[in-house]
Amino acid sequence: MRRERRQSSRIEVKWPVIVQHDKGDMAGETLNFNAISAFIRCPKPLRLNEIFDMTINAPDRRLSVNAEVVWSNIHGRDDEITPRGMGVRFLDMASEDQEFITKALATQSLGKVATEYLRALEKKVHKNRSGHPLKIQA
Repeated sequence: MRRERRQSSRIEVKWPVIVQHDKGDMAGETLNFNAISAFIRCPKPLRLNEIFDMTINAPDRRLSVNAEVVWSNIHGRDDEITPRGMGVRFLDMASEDQEFITKALATQSLGKVATEYLRALEKKVHKNRSGHPLKIQA
């Protein structure tokens, strides 16, 4: 059996979700996601290949998504090490919601890159306490 590989990197984003399936609604949260998939932390992950609807409560917006479970961790004992939850692939969502996710991910990525750059710059400044001018290379 061929295992699918992740096509794009994920961003850590914790947004509340409501999973709607045949046994009722279940609350959870995204731990990370990209434009086409997510990891959902939840108390009772659904079965592999199960298709369901989900509402993602992003800041200032509710996203409606149809998704499929592609892997599941039902035995996670420590949510900090191996959180209980499921990896899902988005099957269908409104184009406006897809665009919102893409922009949110881009904003988060830029923020992360800027933060890492500023930390690196701060380390250079800290190391250069000798009074010599700091040379910054772009």
